Amino acid sequence: MTEHAHHPHSHPDKHAVHLKLVDRLRRQAAEVRRLTRGLDEAQLATHPVPGKWSLKELVCHFRRMEEVFSGRFEQLLKEENPSITPYGDSPDTDPAFVALQQKPTEDVLEDYLREREALCRRLETLPPPDWHRKGQHPDFDHYDVHFQVEYMAHHEAHHIYQLFQRRLPLGKLPH
Repeated sequence: MTEHAHHPHSHPDKHAVHLKLVDRLRRQAAEVRRLTRGLDEAQLATHPVPGKWSLKELVCHFRRMEEVFSGRFEQLLKEENPSITPYGDSPDTDPAFVALQQKPTEDVLEDYLREREALCRRLETLPPPDWHRKGQHPDFDHYDVHFQVEYMAHHEAHHIYQLFQRRLPLGKLPH
């Protein structure tokens, strides 16, 4: 073995790290599904925390961000060092987010889950060098596909915690 292989913080297989991130995205989508299970449209649209998003609005945000992030992945994979546009200051004023709220939550959720699985399959087949295709984002100095996937996972985890908190007053959590 090389000296590098003995170092406890080395990543002999960076692609294994990429695939763990894909698995995390899949597990998080399953958690969104679980936390919304067993609730009707009225419960999903309830605001258990006044002034904060309902479960339905959170699901619409997951779906909308799936679109935004998928668009960024397309840019990163098709263009050379593309300029990435920030999402904006307030999702509430995004016409696509507002339009999603007019649909039944189950339809939005199914679209999100379908798109998430398509993204995961695409990321799984991405050659390791493509994970490091770069883009320019005004808020992040080191922006590439890997960063975008990790950012996506952390952003979503934050909102899954909100989903969990807002689900609690609506009854027993599903298994």
